[in-house]
Amino acid sequence: MEPEEMRLLVSETRSAWEALGQINYGLTEKEQSSRVFRRSIYASKDIKAGDILTADNMRIVRPGFGLPPKHYDVLLGKRVTKDIQRGTPLDWNLLK
Repeated sequence: MEPEEMRLLVSETRSAWEALGQINYGLTEKEQSSRVFRRSIYASKDIKAGDILTADNMRIVRPGFGLPPKHYDVLLGKRVTKDIQRGTPLDWNLLK
């Protein structure tokens, strides 16, 4: 490989690396304000510590301050570690 070809290879490799960008899994400022319009999983009944989550005691409603609906099937059958009042958004910290 000639020196000029090597410089071109290095230059193009850097350009491709910069084009990949960065991954950000958090919410942007604009997304933060629209969270109230998203849905999340809430307790639909009072749940005692040690009870199991079922379709009867949790619902998917707005606002989106709890776990996203994609986790609904994962939560079914899980035990809660703390008492949960009706209307509380579900969180991983409340489960075993």
